[in-house]
Amino acid sequence: MGQESSHLVDPDTPPDTLSDRSLRAVAQLIKDGRAKQVVVMTGAGISTAAGIPDFRSPKTGLYHNLARLNLPHPEAVFEIDFFRSNPAPFYLLAKELYPGNFSPTVSHTFITLLAKKGLLRMLFTQNIDCLERAAGVPADRIIEAHGSFATQRCVDCRTPFPDDLMREYVKRGEAPRCTRREACGGLVKPDIVFFGEQLPETFHSNVAVPGLADLVLVMGTSLLVHPFAGLPCRAREGVPRVLFNLERVGDMGTRADDVLVLGDCDSGIRKLADELGWRDELEATWRGIVGEKEAERQLSKSRKEGAVQDELDELDELAGHVADKLGISEGSEGEPDTNIGKQGEGAAGPPHAPSGPPEGSTAGAAAADAAELVDDGPAGPAAVPQGKDERSALGKDQQEPEAEDDDKSALSYEPLKPTTEKPITQTRADAVKAEDEGGGGGNEKPAV
Repeated sequence: MGQESSHLVDPDTPPDTLSDRSLRAVAQLIKDGRAKQVVVMTGAGISTAAGIPDFRSPKTGLYHNLARLNLPHPEAVFEIDFFRSNPAPFYLLAKELYPGNFSPTVSHTFITLLAKKGLLRMLFTQNIDCLERAAGVPADRIIEAHGSFATQRCVDCRTPFPDDLMREYVKRGEAPRCTRREACGGLVKPDIVFFGEQLPETFHSNVAVPGLADLVLVMGTSLLVHPFAGLPCRAREGVPRVLFNLERVGDMGTRADDVLVLGDCDSGIRKLADELGWRDELEATWRGIVGEKEAERQLSKSRKEGAVQDELDELDELAGHVADKLGISEGSEGEPDTNIGKQGEGAAGPPHAPSGPPEGSTAGAAAADAAELVDDGPAGPAAVPQGKDERSALGKDQQEPEAEDDDKSALSYEPLKPTTEKPITQTRADAVKAEDEGGGGGNEKPAV
């Protein structure tokens, strides 16, 4: 899903810029002063630790949770025509999502450190949660590609609406109306890009910025929604690109200086902070922003999810071994293929490769080859800051009621595909040359 057709780089191919494809080499690039124009691209994955689910995860994603609002389809809550006729579902959602209900994560705070150290050229985010702002990233370094809750205006006359009044309406779950003296009376909507609306001009005017980067960090995004999905392709050849995500996405892993850090974003960011020698500063800054109680809640949630994932991985591995022993395959019914679950001769990969595209497609092989490109980093307790007593964190966890996690896992917001704009690129060569298009009519549905 979301994979470009490009082939993964051969693991034996040496990098052009990095000493090797690892976080240690990326950290050394920064410490040597060779990465001073860092461009970051983020999606919903950097906000999940805050309690905000992403859009597409089964059973926990936003689209699944929206079923309780009795919409004609989940995406309708972000369709401008549906909003005009029935704004109530959106404002019920906005009441749960509004800034102030959630706190930044370690990943947000790392971007703040990049800005404080004068290394952040620009942050492009698909998120509308404003957590980058809450973490202290300067507003002039943020491109909110799909808008945000930061401002709002009338959908008819475009007159801005006061922040304090908007907050009161959202608290009540009610839709405000325009207060312009001429009695416009139009509905007011946060400046979030809905289906049928164009992306902000700030996105289009800064779309060339990734081409100026000397380091690109891609964090927690499926890279399914264009034109945002084409941004990583705009980085110049030889510029290291680092992916922090649960799985490989887009064309990440196709260049010699791509580094894949697969797993939750916060764990990967902590590994990079360790290599940079920033870990203590990162943890202290983060705790100063969110407070001790919220920090322990996020850490506790991360530990529980990690334990569950470990158990699932063990079960998958066991099932894979059993399948290999019994000769079970994914062939057609009654005619099982022989050992189709095994990797190609000489290929590295787990014996329980996840189900993917049909045989003959490139994505299945790409997933196996990607395992050879992943930097797992040193093993260790990623969720516990240096110098922090593990026992105190666990004790806090045991004292916190389970319901608190439930309260924080309301609904989420990775922005949706708002227009039918052409993708910035489908190939790396086209990406650099393509002229940017304006917004479209918004008739397409987002990839789900």
